[in-house]
Amino acid sequence: MKTVLAFDFGASSGRAIRATFDGKEIRYEEIHRFENIPKEVDGHVCHDVDMIFGEIKVAIEKAGKVDSIAFDTWGVDYALLDKEGDILHEPFHYRDERTKDALKKAFSKMSADQIYAETGNQIMNINTLFQLISDDNLEKADKLLFMPDLFAYLLTGEKVCEISIASTSQMLDLKNGVWSKKVLDAFGIRESLFPELKQSATVNGEYKGIPVISVAGHDTQCAVAAMPAKGENAAFLSCGTWSLLGCELDGPVMTEKSNALELSNEMGANGKINFLKNISGLWLIQETRRDLAKNGRKYSYNELEMLARESEPFRSFVDPDAPELSAHGSLPDKIRKYCKKTGQAVPETTGQLVRCIYESLAMKYRLALEQISECTGKKFDVLHLMGGGTKDGFLCELTSQSLGIPVIAGPVEATALGNIVLQLIALGEIESIEEGRRIIAETERVVTFNKEHTPDWDNAYMRFCKAISK
Repeated sequence: MKTVLAFDFGASSGRAIRATFDGKEIRYEEIHRFENIPKEVDGHVCHDVDMIFGEIKVAIEKAGKVDSIAFDTWGVDYALLDKEGDILHEPFHYRDERTKDALKKAFSKMSADQIYAETGNQIMNINTLFQLISDDNLEKADKLLFMPDLFAYLLTGEKVCEISIASTSQMLDLKNGVWSKKVLDAFGIRESLFPELKQSATVNGEYKGIPVISVAGHDTQCAVAAMPAKGENAAFLSCGTWSLLGCELDGPVMTEKSNALELSNEMGANGKINFLKNISGLWLIQETRRDLAKNGRKYSYNELEMLARESEPFRSFVDPDAPELSAHGSLPDKIRKYCKKTGQAVPETTGQLVRCIYESLAMKYRLALEQISECTGKKFDVLHLMGGGTKDGFLCELTSQSLGIPVIAGPVEATALGNIVLQLIALGEIESIEEGRRIIAETERVVTFNKEHTPDWDNAYMRFCKAISK
């Protein structure tokens, strides 16, 4: 019997999951949870590392005796350390506005096409490369640690760089699994800034005699490691604050078309490439609920879902990734302005507003899957939806109807399970990710949504595409 402690940190909350494995079944429970609330430092939005590390210590104490510890987090963010190993500045949050003009600055040194050809990452101003060139502390830094590696370092004192989280940075040469010399040289970034690259499922230090393991540091790759897929024509959707929709490939796709379609390549825990699209996710529902509560209208997520179900379908759509939706201010107001600007019916009621978000996400998933099919030649026959979105039955139904294929929802705790499986692989208890997936498929609850795809959906999809192109 082995017991492991998995820390799964998202952009809005953090959790600790204690799991046991008896050779056949993984049993697990959440033992600690906290809100991951950014703080303002010198006018910038930053992660509160001291607070998070305090919560880590609390969780370790609650967990009791464990055989290993590991961390997964959101991508792209980092901390810079000085030569003494101290953090130079609280790690910036990817939503901090210091990078709003970073792309223009970057493209004066290396074009977007050249950067994509080297790294295969979708060009986004939140990516580590563009954050770094906007960071006044870069010249003073001795080492960079991505967030999961930072928390492991605070426990062990060991500086490492796990490869899946590194692949979100816009600086990794995915074809060769090394840092891109062309990118680093173009932006004057020293390769010595980065610790040694490590593969997933690697023991990298100890905390009070407990092995601390680098799993797939990027939470998306942990979720994909837990995907209970059986066929080659399966797509995945890791759905939480963000939606990441894609498929597994043997090698990266870095073509003019994939670049133009803003598709991204990331390194999976099993060495395969996850070819995917980054899409704004349930953050849109979360932010809407928060704004409504601020204005005295408090709803549970179930209540919002019911209001959306009762509302008329296909009234209006937004692009979930429209830059104006992620700017500061009231999200409901921004959605209404978007709909008015694009000549659509403006959502007036709460139900209309939330239904607009749900249907827009389902339509964007269809668009993304079609783009991935174009670039890979794959025809997908099932979508594995994992993570917090699996609890949202309405979103699962709409996604199945939009795509016209079955949606298999589950496991809910895919990210934590991937973290756990990778720890067990490092400890020699599970042989491979394939074996871990088999165990998960046999023991975890999944629900299949196979809703009819009607012509109404095709007509609405054409309207969605028109609305987001304006």
